[in-house]
Amino acid sequence: MTDTKLNKSIYLKAPRQLVWDYLTQPEHLAKWFHAPKAPLQQGETLEMFGTTSGDKLIWGKVLTADAPNSLIYTFTVGPMGNAVSTVSWTLTDVPGGTHLELEHTGLPQGVEAFGLTLALDNGWDEHLMRMRGHIHDTGEGS
Repeated sequence: MTDTKLNKSIYLKAPRQLVWDYLTQPEHLAKWFHAPKAPLQQGETLEMFGTTSGDKLIWGKVLTADAPNSLIYTFTVGPMGNAVSTVSWTLTDVPGGTHLELEHTGLPQGVEAFGLTLALDNGWDEHLMRMRGHIHDTGEGS
């Protein structure tokens, strides 16, 4: 593991179970991130594909799937080469909705890897805002 990590946190006007579904169910993941062919389940292989290209973009393994509390999986993308990182999601009830926290650890370090870190940092921001927008704008969370 490395010291390079990303931390994100958002609040969603939705119950934890719906947020969990957005993290684990293909039809919901396709709305804000990348679509797997099957729901994310503990011990299973993780493969996510581009919603328009169909290309495999992300791969790893689901380490923990404790519905609707926490989801942890290994995460690799092409630019990481053989490096394997870990994505951890934590869902907590708050008055009116859910607090969703992301921690992405084990990222490559060094000057040569900083561009990848910036790309992942920006990507998570965009994906999380897309999730929030979809849940809030469609009224699904209400």
